[in-house]
Amino acid sequence: QVQLVESGGGLVQPGGSLRLSCTASERTFSTYAIGWFRQPPGQDREFIAGIDASGDETFYVDLVKGRFTMSRDNAKNTVYLQMNSLKPEDTAVYFCATSPQLNPGTYDAWGQGTQVTVSS
Repeated sequence: QVQLVESGGGLVQPGGSLRLSCTASERTFSTYAIGWFRQPPGQDREFIAGIDASGDETFYVDLVKGRFTMSRDNAKNTVYLQMNSLKPEDTAVYFCATSPQLNPGTYDAWGQGTQVTVSS
């Protein structure tokens, strides 16, 4: 199973930006679609964005559409989540996960998560 490590989280002011990374330990990473999820305090984990194996297709939920952008560099076994115009309600632990395909997403391998806190 692919091992995933998220990084790039931290404390940022409202309106600021962060770029999260999701790095895999195996070269088979390039064959998987990747999803980003988040879990706000006291809430369930929710899907927010996905990218197919080639990087040609992405999908975003309405809450983040226009503010967040996914990309991937398969040569580096890494997927990115660029987050702009951050809001306090974006505060959550962010996770990435693999799926055999983007749609439907069937996510199985998960990272440990990275904390994002948006606060002034």
